Amino acid sequence: MKKKFSFLALLIWLGFAYTVNAQADCALGVGVTNDTIIFNVFQLNSLQKEKLINYGAELKYRNDLLNNELQNITDRHPQSTVTELTQLADKYKNVMDSMGRVQMMIDKRMLASFNPKQYELYRSLCKEASRSPFIVTPTVYPDSLNNKN
Repeated sequence: MKKKFSFLALLIWLGFAYTVNAQADCALGVGVTNDTIIFNVFQLNSLQKEKLINYGAELKYRNDLLNNELQNITDRHPQSTVTELTQLADKYKNVMDSMGRVQMMIDKRMLASFNPKQYELYRSLCKEASRSPFIVTPTVYPDSLNNKN
């Protein structure tokens, strides 16, 4: 129950961090959430664990590039007038939006590797957190046809 609560709290926090819509997206948080929490909550198989680790590394790489871009914008953009500050804010927002899109893309990839039961758990946790789940088609694994997990 503690693991479920921790993940649910994280889903709520991530939802607030990424959008301020009436019902925010339900981020899985690959690369942000401790991998062990995701492993345990969704009982990932070895292939899924490997994907989670790789996707987390990809997210870190992409975000490092975007953080460098933010740093360059901040360091090089003139900031003397209101117009220049407004332009800086627009550029900064565009990069931050890119980070959100990258997180969404990575989360959707990971969710697509979930089996139907794992995906249904994700959807139910999102519902409890009043968040909109990402819509993906879960994977049917050959070994899960004979196993009820």
